[in-house]
Amino acid sequence: MESDYLWSWSRETAASQSDSILPYRIAEGPNVPVNDPRFRKLVENILYSRWLLQSYNLVLLGILLLFAAEHWGGLLLDAYRRRRQRTKSQANVGESSTSSSSSSTLEGTATPPNKGKIGDEDEERRLLLAPTSTKKQAPGFLAALCHHVKAWAMYQPRPIPFVNKQLPSNATSLAVLVLLGLNIFYLFFRTPLSIPLLFVFADRCGILFVSNLPLLYLFAAKNQPISWLTGRSYESLNIFHRRLGEIVCLLALLHGLGMFGVWYTLLNPIGFGLKRFLLSHVILPGIGALISYELIYLTSLGTFRQKCYETFLVLHVGLQAAALVLLWLHHTRARVWVGIALLIFLVDRIVFRLGIKSTTMRADISILEDGKTVLLSTNWDLPQSAGPLQRLLGRNISRGWETSDHAFVTVPAISHKHLTQAHPFTIASPAPPPPQDARQPADQPRHAWLSFLIRAQEGFSRDLLLHAQTHSSVRLRLDGPYGSQRPVRLLQRSRMAIVIAGGSGVAVAFPLLWALLNGRSSQQDVESHHSDGPRHVCFLWVVHSRQQLPWLPKERLDELRGWGAHVLVPEPTEEAGRPDVAGVVRDWASTYDDAAGGSIGAVVSGPDGMNRAARNACAKLASEGRRIDVAVEKFGW
Repeated sequence: MESDYLWSWSRETAASQSDSILPYRIAEGPNVPVNDPRFRKLVENILYSRWLLQSYNLVLLGILLLFAAEHWGGLLLDAYRRRRQRTKSQANVGESSTSSSSSSTLEGTATPPNKGKIGDEDEERRLLLAPTSTKKQAPGFLAALCHHVKAWAMYQPRPIPFVNKQLPSNATSLAVLVLLGLNIFYLFFRTPLSIPLLFVFADRCGILFVSNLPLLYLFAAKNQPISWLTGRSYESLNIFHRRLGEIVCLLALLHGLGMFGVWYTLLNPIGFGLKRFLLSHVILPGIGALISYELIYLTSLGTFRQKCYETFLVLHVGLQAAALVLLWLHHTRARVWVGIALLIFLVDRIVFRLGIKSTTMRADISILEDGKTVLLSTNWDLPQSAGPLQRLLGRNISRGWETSDHAFVTVPAISHKHLTQAHPFTIASPAPPPPQDARQPADQPRHAWLSFLIRAQEGFSRDLLLHAQTHSSVRLRLDGPYGSQRPVRLLQRSRMAIVIAGGSGVAVAFPLLWALLNGRSSQQDVESHHSDGPRHVCFLWVVHSRQQLPWLPKERLDELRGWGAHVLVPEPTEEAGRPDVAGVVRDWASTYDDAAGGSIGAVVSGPDGMNRAARNACAKLASEGRRIDVAVEKFGW
């Protein structure tokens, strides 16, 4: 048969050109003439695919460096502006101190001149129901275009109908589409789509699949350089891990189907049976790897993950390990990429999460007033200093944490099945002061107060609630801290800060507010510190029931008000319905915009619907020309 020689690749040619899963390793036969045009075309296309795919990760590295330049360039610019503003503030300190008594600043629930007291009930009701607007001078065409582009990027579309699938912001969706488009380009660029050359397409799918593995495992790792380079925490990068995982699973499926098509169209007609094909030492491990990755995809679907979270965790880790081993056996050219992915996986899981970032301590455990929320709390004196290796590789939570960080909590005492399970929770207490904090006496050790608010639902949190009914303390293993300083930096560089929390999202909000306001006890303090933080701070906390109010006691709310924050806690939603979050944001922006005289920063942490409403309110303000940025700290896992 004419096609026989296409699938009887000579050992000499294959060894010198390609050590891959070409069919000569399956259906060995006599040496063939390599000068046949069809044979040569097959070889040329395969080798071109190998050459082309070498640039894939270089392109990804270039894109990553662009994001890194944007992040670090912004940090340097912010530092320059702070130094310049601080110098200007020091030069005018005399004038500032004499005029501060009549200025409009943060003091209790202070407002701009000619405004009533915003903390009054009538004002709260007006904020919720009747947003106002301030007329602005119309910007030029180019400026208006920039405002609309920024607003479009910030906007979050409605969930997908019927399946109720939440969509990210347009900017995130665009980044995902770029990643998808890059894979489509490398998959089809100069790829012959014909039956005689079907192996070329299947081979291209396989090469692109393994080329994506290092990035896939980097996005999944809790300790990885992308976070440091871009300033984005691993949980904000997790959406790219999920979407890239779907692309990888699709490529694996196309590769498998393509190779089956090669057998059916070219090997089966020459008597190479299906059993012999499937049980060959090349194909059998590949089938196992394909099944493993498709099971990873199916068990990662939102429905399964939410209902069987513990099972999802076990299967996700176990199937990944099995798939990498099978890939190693399947494809010799894949071993470089498999080795890199496996190294990333092991370093993250063993070196960092079980070693450097892990610590064990005993904590008090109690049930709050609503009967469904567990409070874990502990405290200790922080070490005075860290060694060079610890500063280089990162610290564990025993040495402190930063505002808005979270940690993975393991409670082995609950049951044997929780011995290896680690669940992430936001640290609900303020971060301890840094070693160089001038307000901390030199001879006084720094102290850490750590607490977690854990809302009981299913699985681990439910078992922890039951455990708290009969125990007053428990031993914890903590893996962390993890997180990003982008939210707090966003608020600190803004002239007006808006923090919105829904329910237990207050665990994110309160440390942010503490970092912004701690120490601002007077009007003069605000004036003297205005270059290093927002001039106006507004906090909206939406709760479902009155039993949730003790999560942040009234004393703490009064303390925030005393430091100058405008605190608004509407009636619980089960009694008064959902408040007009978008209206609150718009009214605050209109009320304080002239007095703030600069940018607005907003951080939101709550249910998906509230996050979307707040984000889109900010997008609307951006389209109107306001200098506003928003960060959403995802509520729930």
